[in-house]
Parts: sequence; C-alpha cells; structure tokens
Amino acid sequence: MKKLAVFALLLLPFIGLAQESLIQNVNGRNHFKLNGSWNYIIDPFDNGYYDYRLNENPNGFFKNRKAKNKSDLVEYNFDTSPLMVIPSDWNTKNGQLFFYEGSVWFKKDFNYAKKAGQKTFVYFGAVNYDAKVYLNGEKIGEHIGGFTPFNFDITNKVKDGDNFLIVRVNNERIPEGVPTINADWWNYGGITREVLIVDVPEVFVEDYLIQLEKGKYDRIVGNVKLNEKVKGEEVILTIPELDIEEKLTTDENGYATFSIKAKPELWSPENPKLYEVVFTANGEEVKDQIGFKNIETRGKAIYLNDEQVFLRGICIHEEAPFRQGRAWNADDAKVLLGWAKDLGCNFVRLAHYPHNEYMVREAEKMGIMVWSEIPVYWTIHWNNEATYANAQQQLSDMIDRDKNRCAISVWSIANETPHSEARDIFLGKLASFAREKDNTRLISMAMEVTGQGNNLSKVEDNMNKYVDIISFNSYHGWYGGTIEDLAKRQWEIPYDKPFFISEFGAGALQGKHGDNDEKWTEEYQARLYKETLAMFNKVDGFAGTSPWILVDFYSPRRQLNGIQDFFNRKGIISNNGVKKKAYFELQDFYKKKAAEYK
Repeated sequence: MKKLAVFALLLLPFIGLAQESLIQNVNGRNHFKLNGSWNYIIDPFDNGYYDYRLNENPNGFFKNRKAKNKSDLVEYNFDTSPLMVIPSDWNTKNGQLFFYEGSVWFKKDFNYAKKAGQKTFVYFGAVNYDAKVYLNGEKIGEHIGGFTPFNFDITNKVKDGDNFLIVRVNNERIPEGVPTINADWWNYGGITREVLIVDVPEVFVEDYLIQLEKGKYDRIVGNVKLNEKVKGEEVILTIPELDIEEKLTTDENGYATFSIKAKPELWSPENPKLYEVVFTANGEEVKDQIGFKNIETRGKAIYLNDEQVFLRGICIHEEAPFRQGRAWNADDAKVLLGWAKDLGCNFVRLAHYPHNEYMVREAEKMGIMVWSEIPVYWTIHWNNEATYANAQQQLSDMIDRDKNRCAISVWSIANETPHSEARDIFLGKLASFAREKDNTRLISMAMEVTGQGNNLSKVEDNMNKYVDIISFNSYHGWYGGTIEDLAKRQWEIPYDKPFFISEFGAGALQGKHGDNDEKWTEEYQARLYKETLAMFNKVDGFAGTSPWILVDFYSPRRQLNGIQDFFNRKGIISNNGVKKKAYFELQDFYKKKAAEYK
C-alpha cells in the first residue's frame, strides 16, 4: 500500500503540477551556495511524512518543531541530529546507509538579506530521487528524477534574516520510475549536487540559446527568453572578441531572436575555442563561455566542422575517483576527464543519466565531445503515461541545461531496451521530441545485438529511422560466445548510417594476472579489447566506440566475493586509480586512429 501511495504522489508533477522553468546558467548569476553541513534524520518508515494511517501529515518533520516546555512531546530534533556534508550521497557518508533505500530528511539554516526589486530562487543541481522541498515550514515544490536540475521561486517565502530549508529525499526504486527498479549502478540517495540561492531582477533573462546556424559557418543564431511575457524589454548581447554588440527587443511573449553575420573560430578537440558571451538586461550581466561547431552525419560517416571524425570514446559513470560515491565537483571532473584525455579520447559517453554540469563544462574546456543520456534503461514501463511524461521531462531538462554546451554532440534517449511495439512508440516519441527541441546535435540510443550465430551478428532495430548513429552494445566474449570467435565474426548492419559501439568490455580485477583465456585477469580483458577493436575496425561504417568503462564502480548486482565485492570490474582503471592492461591496449588503438583521421 505504501509503495502505491508513494507512486500516486510521484505522478503529481506530471499530471497536475507545472514544473517551474529552469534558469539558464545559474552560476553566472548573483548567487550563494548552501553547500556544507546539513542536519539529517533517517526515516525508514516515513514517519515524518505520513501519519499512522499513511495519510500525509500536515505537521510532519518539515515544520521543524521545537519542544516548547518539558512536557511537550516532539519526537524529532534537527538541531541535535547528525551532520552530513552536502553535496554528497548518504550511502558513502554513513556506513549504516550503504544499502539504504528510503527517506532521509535534510535541514539547512541560512541567513538572507532581502532586497527590493529582485526575485529569489532556490536551485538544486540534482536530488535522488523524489525531492519534497520546504522553506520555513511551508512546501515550495517537489521534483522527480535523480539527475536533472530544478528551481523554485521563493521570493515571497524567504525571510529577511534567519531561514531554514528542509528537503525530504526518497530514493526508493519503483517499477514505474525512470530509471526503473532494475539497474546496474548504485542507487545513491541524497542531495547529490549543489544547492544555490539565486538573486535576479524581477524581469530577467531566464533562458537563452546561442550557436552556429545549422550547416553554416558564417552566422550565429539564437534567442533569449524573459521570465515574464513583457514586450519591449531591451537585451544586449555582446561577444567582445568578435566585436559583436547586438540590441534585442522582446516581443509580447518576452522573447527575441537574433541572426548575426560572424565567422567565429570553430571549437574542436584539437582546438577547444570558447568565446565570452554576455547578456545584459535590467542591470544584470549574465556571462557564459560558448563554443561554436557543427556536427552531422553523411552516409556512414560522422563529420565535425566538415571534417570526418572517428569518435575515440570511453563510458564514464558519475562515480568519484578514488573515494567512490557520487562525483559532483570540478575536481572530480578534471580527474576523470584527464584519464580519458590521456587515453587518447576525443569523446566520452556519460552513462546512463545526465551528469553534473561541471563534467560537461570541463569536457568542453578540454576538447572532449559528449554523449549525454537519460536513464531510460532496460525494462521501462512502456505503456505507462506517467512514466513517459517523466522520461520526457528528464530529456527536456537535460537539453535545457546543456543546449549551449558545444561539447554536447549526441543526445541519447535509451540504453539496452527490449523490443516491442510499445517500446518503439515510447522511444519514437522521445526521439521526435529531442529533435524538435534541438536539431543541431545527433540523436542516438544504445541498442542491442539482435541475432548471433554461425559467426554472423546482426543489428536490426525499428528505431533506426529515428537515430543519426546506429549505436549498440556488444559483449561477445564476455556475455556469450568465446573470445576466439572474435577474429572470424562477421556483422550485418543494414543501414546507410555510421555505426558506433556504445559498449563492449570485460571484467578484470586489477592486479589479478594469468593466461589470456582466464576470465577476471587483466590479460583476458586486454585480449578482449584487442580482438574486439580489430573485429569492428574491419566493418564498413565503423565511426567510433566508447568501451565500458573508464573506472570500476559500485553496483549491487556484482556480488562475486574476492573479485567484484559489489564493484562492476569492467573499468580499465581500478577504483583506486590504477590503470589495467586494457587501458594501454585502447590507448594504442586510439593513437593509430588519431593518426589515421588527421
């Protein structure tokens, strides 16, 4: 009963409550962060949210009640509860919560000085999974989804002086969720990304888009959108290095478009050029770093800025290097992407959900193209209307946050989904939605191999007509088949489109050595890499790959004692940061590919 009640509440944001529009580039606004120590209360029975009849309690923990005298009964106390550093996940911060799935309440006290003529928002980078947010004892909103940002207008609720923010976080997996109940990564619970208080003018540039016109190199196009439908507002766009200063005037919808003749230096992995771009309106200056590029497919090849490119990639989970737990800051991103760069990558697949914004921005600075994905993973409930609405909202939020990041080259809508008519309808709608929101990036998804036998593997998927790249995962030699088969295996991919191997790999415990036909050894993993790359390199249309995966990561599905110990060991770097033999095998292949595509 409780699970059903929870899911009924989960539906609300998608069937009744409108989600507030995301503020573009919050770190470019006037803001302060609520990072640091938060009090927390573990609540496995949701005692702070429901009464004993499982009705929502109007006097739950969010009221932050204090005992008024010695005879007053209050069965919780945030002020004496333990502290947890936010952003983080509770699984690695408290050993008792390593496997915990349920509710935890977080409270942060903060002081605020109100100013006339401005609006104030609270912004969350991500909370996993069901967030209910209260300010000074009053509910201000809720959000579903563990990897996308959200914000709430608190202008009329924040007080001059002392305030307290309380968040009920619930990470229980449910079959109707996105992701669904079954996944191969750790279900980290908590406020996993930064929390900001953001101040803006009463009328402000809420959103903007700036990029090269599709297929052209001499025109910059885009738009700005105010938070209100105000006509006649002036917005000034400047790009100092290009001597651009453009005065824009909003229409009755608070919207303005622009098309400016210019020929910027193009962004590429070899030359990750970024320009300072400034939007000014009502006394607010919003600065961003923007790059300009074009990416497209022609037949069975991918072209970046009119030059054919091979995507030398690697998959990455949002798992912190060395310490485990959720990665969330620029330092984590620099380590992970630094390893990828040293590997010879010009591309990363950020699996299986949108990663934190630092990861995308650091990739852009380092000259690494990005595949960004929503967690439509395995056995989603294809016929559930609310599940689709959830997936579409996450796709929309992912694109809205990162549409100005030129490093983003592929929007991915799914991973390893079983074929059915309902699935094709679901994913077809998502692909069309993504294309409508952004027609300048490539659309893809990680498909599966559909037939194997007699030394022939096939890839057939009805989604072929929606995607730009035929991407699929192939684990021949690890999940089925033998490593000896790889040398003679043939492939049938009946589409005039480039194909991309979104995953392949094998598990290896770092430091375990043996013959190259012994599983779990570094030698076996390295051999599988060598044989797999040689196999696909002979197939027409091979346009890139992102092997699985850069670093070993926590997964509750991986229990083999003494080998896995709740780690997926397919990393080519150990969880302690030690490179395995397969790392150097892939590095050597990428050196040859880089020379081939110069």
